[in-house]
Amino acid sequence: MTNIENAPNNLRERKRQLTLDLIAKTGLKLFVENGYEATTLDAIAAASGISRRTFFYYLKSKEDVLLAHESGNIPRLLRPTFLKQSPTQSPIEAARSTFLTLASMYETEESVMADRILRSIETLRLRKEALHVQLEEVLADAMCELWPDPARRPALRLAAIMAMGTLRFAKDNWRREEAARPLGDYIDEAFELLGRSMEAVGSGRIEGTGGR
Repeated sequence: MTNIENAPNNLRERKRQLTLDLIAKTGLKLFVENGYEATTLDAIAAASGISRRTFFYYLKSKEDVLLAHESGNIPRLLRPTFLKQSPTQSPIEAARSTFLTLASMYETEESVMADRILRSIETLRLRKEALHVQLEEVLADAMCELWPDPARRPALRLAAIMAMGTLRFAKDNWRREEAARPLGDYIDEAFELLGRSMEAVGSGRIEGTGGR
């Protein structure tokens, strides 16, 4: 009975996602071919076979077309993926495992192209930064859900900020080396460096100083 009742909603959601994917794919194609500034919302809507009004039902701006590719389904999947982690591990390790699970979403050709455009224009870089903050909040809320003790919340929010910063560090290195290896390798390396740095700080020894 429950499955039958949910079927229409699931079908609507699938149709909505398909339309959103079409708009995002079409918009990115036009950005690459004609340039971001030269591509209008009307052009994206027309090429997608929808009206301008329908475009605004799915997305609010041209920037959202790029953000849909840059992060893909990560904003939607970050919380449920994190909540599958075992609470017996540390929040940082749980975040690391979550990012490794989702890493392939950043590795698509569309995601890479969208990221290049987002980093090429100052206003777009600011939107990219805003998305990063939103993901920090999603991750922090998920951590607080997995470890519900109110006394842990400040530390968990700090852990979320550190984890997202480490992911950014890994992605920057991955881009700098032009995706020479899978993103997962860079994520592992970044979190290993974070762990060593935290140990060094805890012991009063800063890495690279020889312990002096």
